[in-house]
Amino acid sequence: MPQIALNMYQTAAIAMMLFVLGRFLTNRVEFLRKCCIPAPVVGGLIFAIVHLCLYMGGIVEFTFDSNVKDFFMTLFFTSVGYTACFRLLKKGGKKVITFLLVAIVMVCLQNVLSSVLAGVFGWDLRLGLCTGSIPMVGGHGTAGSYGPLMEGMGIESANVIAIAAATYGLVAGSLMGGPTARGIINKYNLKSTESETGVELNDMSEADREKAERVDVDSFTNAAILLIVAAGLGTLLTAALNGIQINIGNFHFSFTFPTYIGAMLIAAVIRNFCDAKHIVMPSRALDLWGNVSLSIFLAIALMSVALWQLASVAVAMIAMLAAQTILMYFYARFVVYNIMGRDYEAAVMTAAFCGFGMGATPNAMANMQAVTKRYGPAPQAYFVVPLVGSLFIDFFNGLIITGFLNILPIFG
Repeated sequence: MPQIALNMYQTAAIAMMLFVLGRFLTNRVEFLRKCCIPAPVVGGLIFAIVHLCLYMGGIVEFTFDSNVKDFFMTLFFTSVGYTACFRLLKKGGKKVITFLLVAIVMVCLQNVLSSVLAGVFGWDLRLGLCTGSIPMVGGHGTAGSYGPLMEGMGIESANVIAIAAATYGLVAGSLMGGPTARGIINKYNLKSTESETGVELNDMSEADREKAERVDVDSFTNAAILLIVAAGLGTLLTAALNGIQINIGNFHFSFTFPTYIGAMLIAAVIRNFCDAKHIVMPSRALDLWGNVSLSIFLAIALMSVALWQLASVAVAMIAMLAAQTILMYFYARFVVYNIMGRDYEAAVMTAAFCGFGMGATPNAMANMQAVTKRYGPAPQAYFVVPLVGSLFIDFFNGLIITGFLNILPIFG
């Protein structure tokens, strides 16, 4: 079968055309819009399916340059690091910490469940993580990062399984969140407390707020500088962390972090240093850079998926994803709701938890929007969920995944 190797320019060009296709479809197909499926995911999956047909027909196989994908992946996670404002975390009080702890427990449960089921189906236990918190809590971003990393460790099909599971999670999390919250609200006759103003997110002066929100050549350039510098320094930090080894008797432990972990930490340090020195950062421009980087990264990651590699694991994968769905429902319904206060805000957070626990923070926000549009505002939920879902859980998820990758080989 002929093979066509695409260089980084050609890879990026096709990815952008697929993004345009995905955006066209998501703007016109109600199901895609309702489930908040990202445009690059839609376009990338269409290409992956076409590529599957071409491969199965013996017509052609494409290979892609991964440098562009890795670069924009790191930029995206670096932009997430710049949202780490510890001042806001302090203001959020107990609910932020509680919601984060609940999410961390979920990450551990997802990985334990996926590892156990991997053993049942005769998989490498580490491969099971590709149906655990890597694609579920982590979404496509973490899946696209850890998949290639695990394949580099000799774990075959890790990338394609992680990406496929992340796509399932996006849809399942979006479909599950709203009905779960509505069931709770109707059962307990919960009402929105409209008098609550929530937590004040912005105590900046009007001039500083305007400067942070400005998008011009200077702010966009400054944002690029901040992202690239933090990403570059982050590679050094990640290398240092990955070089740490713990040897206790016959027990040997070494860290395996993806590049973006170091970049996120460096970005968080820079962000909080600027806050302490009252230096206004180009927040809006950083957010735009992050969104653009995520779109490019996702388009390349999805179009690079070799779907034919799923054939031998399809049955096991369906069972494992079904188990994750059941776990998420019962955990969100009976744990998240009860721990977060058993009130209307808790019900909205339950809907959000289904979204980012199986997909991504945008899914969580979409779930909350659907609920609050019908039942009324939930200001606390709108503060707690984005803060935990868009930043802190990614960091702790990475730590936990690293721990599982190092510990699971002990169990075979």
